[in-house]
Parts: sequence; C-alpha cells; structure tokens
Amino acid sequence: MTLAFLAALGGMVLYGLASVSQGYAAARASGPAVLRHPGYLAGLAGDGLAWLCSLLALTRLPLFAVQSLLAGSLAVTVLVAVPVLKVRMVRRDVAAVAVVTVGLVLVSASAAAESTRPAPGWFDPALAVGLVVLGLVSALAYRRGRSVPLAVLAALGFSGAAIGARVARLGEGSLAATLSDPMTWLVVAYGVIGAVMYARSLERGPIGPATAALWVVEVVVPGLLGVAVLGDTVRPGWDLAALLGVALAVGASVVLAHSPAQAG
Repeated sequence: MTLAFLAALGGMVLYGLASVSQGYAAARASGPAVLRHPGYLAGLAGDGLAWLCSLLALTRLPLFAVQSLLAGSLAVTVLVAVPVLKVRMVRRDVAAVAVVTVGLVLVSASAAAESTRPAPGWFDPALAVGLVVLGLVSALAYRRGRSVPLAVLAALGFSGAAIGARVARLGEGSLAATLSDPMTWLVVAYGVIGAVMYARSLERGPIGPATAALWVVEVVVPGLLGVAVLGDTVRPGWDLAALLGVALAVGASVVLAHSPAQAG
C-alpha cells in the first residue's frame, strides 16, 4: 500500500503542477498558439503522468481514497501559482490548504487495502451502457450547455475512467493483455469524454465553479460505487474519520477552486 499512496500523492502533485503550467501558457499565448506553447505541452505531459500514477494507486487503494487524494491537487495549484503566476494567496486559501491537508491525512489513515472481490457480472455491461448514455447526453449538451453542467458531465467521464481502471485493474498485467482488454478502451473513451467536456466547460464559464463541480463529482461518485458495489472498505473503527476526511477534502477543494490562483 505504501507504493500506492506514493503514486496517489505523485498524481496529486503532478496534476497541480500541470494546472499551473497550463495557466502559465494561457497567460502568454492566445487561441491556437496556446496549444503549441511549451508550458501547455508540459502540462499535458504532467496530466498524462498523473493519470498513470492514479492507475497504479487504484491497484491497491480504495476509489474514495485515490480520488480524494487527487482532489488535493487544487492545494498544490494554489501554492505553486503564488510564485509562478504571481497571484495572491488570501487567508481563505491558507485555511483551505490546511483543511485539505487534514482531510487527506484522515482519508489516508482510514483507507483499508483495496478489495479483491471481483465486480458483479452486471457491472461491466452497465459501464458500457453508461458510456453510451453519457456520450449522447454530452453530444447534445456540447453546443449550448452551461459551464457547470458541462463540468459535471466531464466529471462523470473521468469518474467512469477511474471506475473502469479499478475494475480492469489496469497496470497489473502485461501491455499486450491490457491493450486486448475491451475495458481498457472503455476507460479511454470515458477519459476522452471527460477531457472534451471539461475543456468545453472552461470555454463557457469561469474555471472556479467548473473545477469545484468536477472534483466533488469525481470524489463522491467513484467513492460511493467503490464502497457499495466493489467492496471498498475502511479500517475497522475509522468510518467516521473517513467520512470526515472526504468531507473536509471536498469542501476545502470547492473553496480552493475559487482561489485567485485558479483564474491564472
């Protein structure tokens, strides 16, 4: 489990650094030029590495723990954006970073080893049907949808990718076995929907509310499914600590999503 915790923490740091790098690029280029800026490309690479770290973490940790730890990337973004993007850090942000830290410590301490119980037989087909439904709804909402609903659709896409990666236990088998597993491509499809819809949500509104909606859904939906369906558990006697930790992490992440650093 130690390696899995380190992987989740690595993903958290990489996601935070990637956001700052992309914000740096957006402040120095506009339009299509942003996509060619070294800062933006570095951010994309960071996102990719963070996702690989999350896959490793999901092989040993419950979904609620991994997703809560990844949500802590907002604290990393705020802290790094102060010197890099020259944004101010208000007292509310300082308090929120402290609360996120406490929440993540509680989540980490309360997480039991990931359940080895296989998913029920209906779960894989349900994920496939969910992908089709999410794809159709996203296509309909893309043109005229508002920022926060689009961010929720993005979060459902990323949640589906995380859940699928957990069910398929991506990263445990050989590359050939991974590429031949239909669940791998279902995970990729969910991830593509998430990326497209999140980018669209940022086009339609401010980053703060969109990011807050994204992380709340990404923590709650996979976490609940992991506990209710996939057998994820907490350490004996740590149930309240786990709930409190998730609540603190999510609540403080919502506050940090509205930090001046997130507007960089």
